[in-house]
Amino acid sequence: MVYPASNGYNSYYDKDEESIGGLEQPPPVSKQLLYVSLLIDGIALLLSLLVSLWFTLGILLYGLVSKAYSNDTIRLKKMPVLGWLTVGVFQGGFTFLIVYQGVALASMTQLMEGKILFAALLSTVLLLGSYPMTQVYQHSEDARRGDLTISRMLGIRGTFLFTGGAFALATMGYVWYFSQYFSIHVAFAFVATLSPVVLFFGWWFWQTLQNPRQANFKNTMRLNLYSAICMNVFFIGLGIWLQR
Repeated sequence: MVYPASNGYNSYYDKDEESIGGLEQPPPVSKQLLYVSLLIDGIALLLSLLVSLWFTLGILLYGLVSKAYSNDTIRLKKMPVLGWLTVGVFQGGFTFLIVYQGVALASMTQLMEGKILFAALLSTVLLLGSYPMTQVYQHSEDARRGDLTISRMLGIRGTFLFTGGAFALATMGYVWYFSQYFSIHVAFAFVATLSPVVLFFGWWFWQTLQNPRQANFKNTMRLNLYSAICMNVFFIGLGIWLQR
């Protein structure tokens, strides 16, 4: 609930007119969008109290930082590096830690264990790499608003190269992590399951080199879809394997 509420809040302040998130043609924003997003945020906070106080504090902090990204008073989105780091840390490692705490009801001491912190770090690296790709088709609209995002700063080609490098680094980290804490077979399964995403990413990059218009909403959503499917297949499979 917090994630879509944050998206709605940010869309209100961005006044999106072109493709955004999962909407190719978003409707005009209104005050109703702001009120509904804040209402959903409030409900999410109340429900989080059923989990734990630490979980609620984490949800509250995540929501506040997310709002700072687009709110006109702060608007981290105008700051390419700080905005990118904020999204990577809070949607990556921070989210991993609060979800782990909520599911396992872990103490702060348990959250500081090396195994947990390294997994949070990998989540952050993955988000730092993937987030610029979600902005690659928005350069013209971001320019009209005066927002210098990390993807605009890198350019289309630079965004692909940067994301590819970050994904390679994250993959090496995950291979080590799964080999260290599970087995080499799990590491191989991770690489094999994510290979369709790598193939599509490579094909898309090639297409974009031939025609920059290929860096569009449709292909971005396809990458997100394939990544989500492959990640879910892997982790559901890992969960089943661990229950044997």
